[in-house]
Amino acid sequence: MPSTRMIPLYSCIGMLVLSTSFPLPGGATDTRPFLGDETPPLIHLIAQSPPSTSIRNIRAHRHKQYTRVVLDLNRPVHPAPQEHQTATTFQLELPNTQLPKSTVAKSTADSFPLQLDLSRNSSGSILLTIPIDGWKHYKWYVLKNPARVVLDLYPIAEGAAGIKAPPSNTPASPVVAPPTPPPPVIKKDLVIVIDPGHGGKDPGALGRKGTREKDVVLTIANHLRDLLAKEKSTKVFMTRETDVFIELEDRAKFANTHKADLFVSIHINSHPQASVKGMELYHFGEASDPRALAVAARENGTPLEKNAAPWQFILADKLNDKKIDDSRELAWTTKNSLVKFLDAFYKIKDHGIKTAPFFVLRMTTMPAILAEIAFISNPTEEKLLQSSTYQKRVAEGIFKGLQSYITPLQTASR
Repeated sequence: MPSTRMIPLYSCIGMLVLSTSFPLPGGATDTRPFLGDETPPLIHLIAQSPPSTSIRNIRAHRHKQYTRVVLDLNRPVHPAPQEHQTATTFQLELPNTQLPKSTVAKSTADSFPLQLDLSRNSSGSILLTIPIDGWKHYKWYVLKNPARVVLDLYPIAEGAAGIKAPPSNTPASPVVAPPTPPPPVIKKDLVIVIDPGHGGKDPGALGRKGTREKDVVLTIANHLRDLLAKEKSTKVFMTRETDVFIELEDRAKFANTHKADLFVSIHINSHPQASVKGMELYHFGEASDPRALAVAARENGTPLEKNAAPWQFILADKLNDKKIDDSRELAWTTKNSLVKFLDAFYKIKDHGIKTAPFFVLRMTTMPAILAEIAFISNPTEEKLLQSSTYQKRVAEGIFKGLQSYITPLQTASR
């Protein structure tokens, strides 16, 4: 039997691999790496395909003037999404994107406020399809930190065709019942709990000039409370109003006992590198990156090595999905308003929205966020934090964000 000499073909993803292929006696083929100057008869190009995007979640929220649909992604869509329109539908195409069954199930649930369809087309892209009947116009945009696609739909009139009506289990009847007077409207005050971090024996993060986190966040919280107190149909409570130490568990219990609608915890960040600055807002979830986990460990008062394992999988104990969705929306709305407001006065580094297993966000039963408003370890930002003007502006920026979020809530409650 003629011998066959085989040399492994070395290949690697994303690189040009050259090989020669020539016959041996008996019809066998010798394949070896192309190492010489001779022209190879065969050139292999193995191209690395870009990693696919996955739609982690879909959510919709009815605001006073529009309905917002948000696709939460694990990474930006590449290539960029493209829109298409037929005579009856609007479509948004997301190339190279995966669609988990859980996302499809959520979009078709009775509780989802919008009629839409998520499907895969022949080219492998995901199509988000919405009937255009009933919608006056729309706009969509791609956002980062975190990656998401946002679609805002503006209805022609109340009760647009694209908005789901509440499901009814009552069978149709030819008998027309006489009209009954509507039940009395009970106006519920919106309850907001503000949580100034640390306090008492716990100073929080410390600046090089002696600035203490616990003092600054209490001042900002007081300003925010005063702004919210002027709003009609709003009640405001604070987990601490003086320089006292309160356990994290008691802070969450306080908000739950007062049946708060929103929980806002205010903190100041710190980093080993003094050059790092900026602000970021958190809502509960698995840590979005190692630094987010480190921040949560510091604020939780637990060592990172003890914090990591149990908290990384805390989502497994079935925290309410709606609370997470609402917390994410609250974080985005508040962060956008805060950064936009402060940008008029300062150069703000926006680190975006992150998730981390903060104890107070985990144990509260309402939409909850934690704002890290600056880095006290940065000399420039420490100086700003000492300024009463900056403190008031931070409070006003958070207030504007809460205003944007709670307006549709108050409208719905009436």
